[in-house]
Amino acid sequence: MTMSTLSPAEQQSLVEAARRARENAYAPYSNFLVGAAVLDEHGRIHAGCNVENAAYPEGLCAEAGALSAMVLNGGRRARAIAVAGAGAAWITPCGGCRQKLREFCDEDTPIFTANEHGLGPTYTLKQLLPASFGPEHLSKP
Repeated sequence: MTMSTLSPAEQQSLVEAARRARENAYAPYSNFLVGAAVLDEHGRIHAGCNVENAAYPEGLCAEAGALSAMVLNGGRRARAIAVAGAGAAWITPCGGCRQKLREFCDEDTPIFTANEHGLGPTYTLKQLLPASFGPEHLSKP
């Protein structure tokens, strides 16, 4: 999957799903709402939002929730990802989520950034997680 093979309609639907998911985020401690959406190999969109917890490390990132929804519904490959935050700064997946995405994405999978007003930069997974460790490293000879 390359960025050029994602249609404008697919991109728009993906970003809108991430924005809608962001509206349902549970972030009473940071007030930093995040939504994410994954377009799977079947053309279906799966969304997730961040869910904070009073025991901070026990929270859940939006990207992890979206990947979980994808797997629950039978998806195994992510064709594209969208992450929606708020404010002027564009957010990208945290380090842990970049590694989680690595399990289901190709190096050139596009990761779109957005907020409630517009689109930000688009990255590939390779740009966000260069020289990464993935499933192929565990293959048996």
